[in-house]
Amino acid sequence: MGKAVAFLVALIAGVIVVGWVVSSLLGPALFYLIVGALAIGGGYYLYAKAKKSIAPGTRTQRRIEAAAKTYRMRNR
Repeated sequence: MGKAVAFLVALIAGVIVVGWVVSSLLGPALFYLIVGALAIGGGYYLYAKAKKSIAPGTRTQRRIEAAAKTYRMRNR
């Protein structure tokens, strides 16, 4: 029983040490990777919302088309 507990403690300590070493080496790179993924995801979300709001048939699209038509008529 004592050997099993010692093995378990050594295994847990080894996992902690390896995790600490990996996080100290890859931590900054992983941080920037996560931040970059969040930035790209947020940008795509905003792009999709903007694209949907200007879709054909929406009030915004009709306003844009009316303004363009007025501009063309004025500048003949």
